[in-house]
Formats: sequence, structure tokens, C-alpha cells
Amino acid sequence: MTATFPDSLFPAVPDSADAVLDGLDPEQRAVATALHGPVCVLAGAGTGKTRAITHRIAYGVRAGILQPGSVLAVTFTARAAGEMRGRLRQLGAGGVQARTFHSAALRQLQYFWPRAVGGEMPRLLERKVQLVAEAGARCRIRLDRSELRDLTGEIEWCKVTQTVPEDYAVAAAKTGRDTPRDPAEVARVYTTYEQLKRDRGLIDFEDVLLLTVGVLQDRPDVADTVRSQYQHFVVDEYQDVSPLQQRLLELWLGGRDSLCVVGDASQTIYSFTGATPDFLLGFRARHPGATVVKLVRDYRSTPQVVALANGLLGQARGQAAAHRLELVSQRDPGPDPVFTEYPDEPAEAEGTARRIRDLIASGVRPSEIAVLYRVNAQSEVYEQALADAGVPYQLRGAERFFERPEVREAGLLLRGAARAGGSSDAPDGAAPTVPEQVRAVLSSRGWASEPPAGSGAVRDRWESLAALVRLAEDFAAARPEATLGDFVAELDERANAQHAPAVEGVTLASLHAAKGLEWDAVFLVGLTEGTLPITYAKTDEQVEEERRLLYVGVTRARFHLGLSWALSRSPGGRGGRRPSRFLDGLRPGSAARGTRGGSAGGGAVERGSGGRRRRGPVLCRVCGRTLSDPGEIKLMRCEDCPSDLDEGLYERLRAWRSEQAKALGQPAYCVFTDKTLLAIAEVRPEGEAELASIAGVGARKLDRFGADVLALVAGLEPGAEAETEAEAEGEAEPEAETETEAEAEADAERGREPVAEGEGPQGEGPEGDAEGAAAAVPGAEPNTPDFTAEQAAELGGKSSEEEAEK
Repeated sequence: MTATFPDSLFPAVPDSADAVLDGLDPEQRAVATALHGPVCVLAGAGTGKTRAITHRIAYGVRAGILQPGSVLAVTFTARAAGEMRGRLRQLGAGGVQARTFHSAALRQLQYFWPRAVGGEMPRLLERKVQLVAEAGARCRIRLDRSELRDLTGEIEWCKVTQTVPEDYAVAAAKTGRDTPRDPAEVARVYTTYEQLKRDRGLIDFEDVLLLTVGVLQDRPDVADTVRSQYQHFVVDEYQDVSPLQQRLLELWLGGRDSLCVVGDASQTIYSFTGATPDFLLGFRARHPGATVVKLVRDYRSTPQVVALANGLLGQARGQAAAHRLELVSQRDPGPDPVFTEYPDEPAEAEGTARRIRDLIASGVRPSEIAVLYRVNAQSEVYEQALADAGVPYQLRGAERFFERPEVREAGLLLRGAARAGGSSDAPDGAAPTVPEQVRAVLSSRGWASEPPAGSGAVRDRWESLAALVRLAEDFAAARPEATLGDFVAELDERANAQHAPAVEGVTLASLHAAKGLEWDAVFLVGLTEGTLPITYAKTDEQVEEERRLLYVGVTRARFHLGLSWALSRSPGGRGGRRPSRFLDGLRPGSAARGTRGGSAGGGAVERGSGGRRRRGPVLCRVCGRTLSDPGEIKLMRCEDCPSDLDEGLYERLRAWRSEQAKALGQPAYCVFTDKTLLAIAEVRPEGEAELASIAGVGARKLDRFGADVLALVAGLEPGAEAETEAEAEGEAEPEAETETEAEAEADAERGREPVAEGEGPQGEGPEGDAEGAAAAVPGAEPNTPDFTAEQAAELGGKSSEEEAEK
């Protein structure tokens, strides 16, 4: 029996409890029908674990065994909790509470505070980094930005592992932590931070868990009230619980055993937050009579992707590796994973962008493609490459979809239109459909059938409204008889569940932020020693967690999978980098460590150029220093070297670019990016060869826009002939170095110009970090566990402060 997954975004609600079980495979059905006693589900990637546990809850509710209000389902991200609520609603089990640990604890603490403590509850500290900085200053300890971020993360680790300042030095040594400062200094800052909070009547999100635990321990009457409300518990991603969260769960249970946990030790990637798989792996020892079900049928990935994932874990070591699950793909065969080696990072980014354009041309939607990397600092060069290729993208970590101002405004307008009887703007006087009414209403707020040129706030707003229009089209297709009022009700339910529609655009995300997500095509980039595993992974267990991180990345892919690395950071570099050790024995021609011979797989590693002509080291045109930063390479100078920008020329170039983009129907950055225009306005090229030497200007763009740009530089109107010095003397301008004929033909067919790296259009998210920035397309809410904004800035997610639902 094979599990089936509905294609519609709006499946019909099952008409009975037994109908809830339709389409489940035998193992999923075993999970769904195990409604009594402790249950442990060991679920591999892509095996339908969320499907199994939501159907378990829905079956229990629909069969009358579970009361909706008595069930508390707990997971680690607001996105996952929202998805779970949405699925339960579609199964006819609305009313079940699905929340994060922090969200559930915060609600209970707010409700019981007057009764258990009295007075006004302390204010919640939204971001702790500023207070940690003040604590450091009071201790006369100077902290740079990196140390401040790491020290904040260290304080959070202490609190979730219930380590007090006096015990920090011993605990850090015992666990082998790489402390950001001397342990005694960390303890002093930690102590001062806690004192500052007390003095100002503040609590942080770790305090929410600690205080809830304290209230439940010290007030039996409060604990009894909570336990009478919630009698059945489901915990998703159980491999990621911390000791503090486990203690809270035990207090909620109060000795009862109506608990179902789901997890996969091979996907433990958040140990830096205090998460540990020990509670998952020791579940049977704590509950000897537990029902244990293993889900290994992989419905997500092709046999080729699954084979690579299994091979990756086959080399793992340690406790989690001993409990690994061997996945079995249930899909038809697909293409082999592609391993590609590039000479430098810009070439890797451009080569990846080229492959993405090929996939989009073949019919793969941009929203079904992802580029995943180890740390957020790697994103910039991919933003630039995709922008130069004219490919829309989104950075994970932007504000929640339904909290965007334009979406909230659209909801109010649609609600008003529904109350007024809907819009009458329909062709031929026919009764307007729901999508037609939605388009009519949203057209007054910036929606149009074609996207606006350029990027930034205008494009972001259009993308949000376009997502609502697409959702209306899907809704009408699933429910042809529905009215505009029904669609507004659907939006309200989705907003309450944080079940956002998909936004078109290639996803750029860190491997941590990608946890729990999936795409048709995934590109894993920057797979070199020192990046994966990261340089600060010193112990065997830390290295194994890096392996599991790569495993998570591999298992995000349904069909296409690319793995790549670059031999040097910048063009003309020494090329001394080595591919990640985790690829040994998996990439063609390699052998696993400690063995002889090549990999079992056929084929060969591709040698990629990114479609870009090779060039030597790029030197600053002011001071002569070798440049390595993508933005500096684009400008052809150090960021702090003096600029001789012609501001008038720069403004003329921007105005001309806007006109070109409008005429072409493309975003402005597809003509030239801002960095390229800045470079042109600083260099002020006098001929085609000098213009072609600027990063971001290649053969196709030179041919298409070169004459206009040179005319603007010369102070003429675009289209006027600007006579160069060489032409005046009757000499031919030497040709710029070009691509190979095959590469040029490929570029011409795809309509793009391969260029060097630089900065793409960027915005800044709520936390002010790269992951929070929504570039050409606004991103969806992230999928990372509860930890600090400072850690999230490095690893690609958001903090617990943002994840908790207030």
C-alpha cells in the first residue's frame, strides 16, 4: 500500500473517522490508530511524519476518543505549528492547540501569574543583545559584535540547560564548549545580565520556560488546572528538546503516559542551543511499554537522492548514528545528483544561477528551487548572481506573511468588498468569480497582471498581493461555488494558523533555516573543508553534527540535487581548498576516509566555470590591494578607499536603467545592478574595452547597452554616437576577452549575461541581519528552533522572541 498525498491546497474534509485513515501507508496507519499509552515514532526525512501525527490527532477527535480542547501538540517553530493547525483544520479537527514550547508556556504564565505570583507580570525582553552589551560594559569587558553574539548565545545555553553562573566554568569544560571569552568573564556578564533584568522588571524568553516550570512545581493547584485542561500530548521534532523543555513536558504530564513523540536522531542539528537527542533515544527506557513505530518509506525524494542520503549517514559515527534509519524511496527514478567543482566562489554562484535558469526554462517553478549554504555570509554572491540572471529570489527570515502591512490592508479591503456584496467588475456583465473580485479589489492597491520593474518595497508589495491572487485562484478551483466571503473566511483562518501561501522566487537559506522544508530542486553550495564542517567544529560529536546538517540539506530535495564547491574564494586565488570530507566516497572518483579506490557511483565531477571568463586577481584601482569581498570586486576598489563618484552621472544612469527596465518588462537589476552603476559612475569608461572590464558588464550587455552607457558617460543622450579616442585615430578597439563559442551560444539561448559577483538588491528584516532581508521577493517565515536572534543571524533563522506567538 502506498500513501497518497492530495494535490489540492483545499482538500475536502473527510466525512468520517475511518475516512481520515484513507491513503495512509501501514506504518502511518499504525501511528494514527495508536491512541493509548506512550507512543514513539522514529520518522526519517520525507516519510510523512507530520501527516501521520496530524491524522492520529484527527482520527482520535473524529472517533470521539480525544476531545479537541484536551490535546496539546507542541513543536519548535511557529511555521511548523501553523502548518499543523492548518492540516488539522482540513481534517475536521479544529480546536486542537498546536503551539511552540515558548508560546504554550507564555500563555499559561500570563494566565496564572496573578493567581500564582500576584501583581503585574514583568515585561518581556524582545531582544537580549543590548542588555548583554550593557552587562559587559558594567563588567568593564569590551565585546566586539561577534563576541557579543556568541556570549548572548552562551547565556541562552546556560539557561536552557539550567546552568547557573557559578557553575558555568565547570559545565563548559565538561561539555567541551568553545567559550567566546574566559569562562570567568562569561559568568560575570551572565550574573550582571540577570541583575539588570531584575532591576528593570524584565524577563527573557528562557525565563518564560523557567518561570512556568517554577509555577507548576510550586503550585499544585495551578498544575492540576493545567493537567485537567490538557490530557493528551504530542511533541514533534523530539530530537531537538532541551533539558528545560523536557522538564516542562514532564510537569504538564504529571505522571500520565498519554504522550506521542516524533523525531529522528539523524536530524539533530541544534545542539548549540542545548537540544539533545538523548530524550528521544532513551524514550523506551523511560517508558518500557511504549509503542514504537518506524517510518522509513520516503515519499519526498527519488531513489538517487535517497541513496546519497543513506550513503552520507552510512559513514556517520556516534550514538545518533547507531540509531539511523535506512530510507526507502517510494518515487520513480530521477536524475543523479550533480557534483561540480568551480575555480572560485563567484564562478560557483554564476554556475548555480545558470543551472537554475535552465530548470526554470524547463518548467520548474522558482518557488520549487532552493540554494542552501552553511552560514548567511555566503548568501551575497548568490543574491548577485541570481539578480544578474534575472531570477527572482527570497531570503528566508522575512516577517510573517499575514503581518505584512499590504496583506493586512488587503484583508480589510476584501472583507469590506465581501460585506458590500463583492465587486461587480467582470467581463461581459457576467457574475464575477472570486479571483476576478480579488484582482479588482487589489488592483487599487498596487496589484497588476505584470510585476513592476526593479526591486525593493514596490516589488515586495506586488509579490505579496500576487500571492493572494494565486491563492484565490487555487481556492476557486477547489471550491467553485465559494463566494468572496468564503475566501475572506479562509484568509482569516490561515492568518490565525500562520498558514501563508507560497511566494514565487528561488529560496536562499542556510541549512539550519531549511529544516522541515522541501523543494523540487536543491543546490548545496560552498561544500569545502572549513565551511562544512565549519572550522570551529573540533570534537567528534561537533563534526558529526555538521554531517547531519549536510544530511538535512540533501533530504530537502525531491528530484534535482546539485552539490558544489569552489577551490578559492576570489578569482585568481591560490585554489588550495578541498571538498568537504563528507563527500569522500560519495562524489565520483573519491574514496571514503580510511579506504582505497573510488566511489561506487559512476560519472565524474563536473568542472564548472560559471559561464564567466577566467580572470586573475582583482586589484583595487586606488590602493592596489587584492580584493576578495564581492561588493569591493564589483566597485573595483576597497570599500574605505576614496570614491570619485560622478553623482550626476550616477543619477542619469539610474533614470536610463529605469526606462530600459520598463521597456523590457524586467526588474531594474536585470539591466545593471546598483553596484555596477556605481562602478560605471566612478570609472567613467571612455570606450568599450574599459566598460567591459567592469564587473557586471559582459559581452551580451555590452552589445545591448554599451552604446547608451558610453553616450551617458560622454554627456550625450542615449542613442547618440560617442566617438572614442581610438576611433578618432582610426584604430580598432582591441576585443575584450570573450567566452567560448559554446558558452556564448548557451548564453544567447538563455538570454542572460554571466557576470562577476557583487551586491544584489537587499532589504533589511526585523532583526537587521542578512537572513531577515527580503530581496527581490519577500520571504516566508523561518523554520528554526527557539534560540537567540544573534545566533539566528549567523545560522539563518529567527529568535525564540520572534517565534513565540504573542
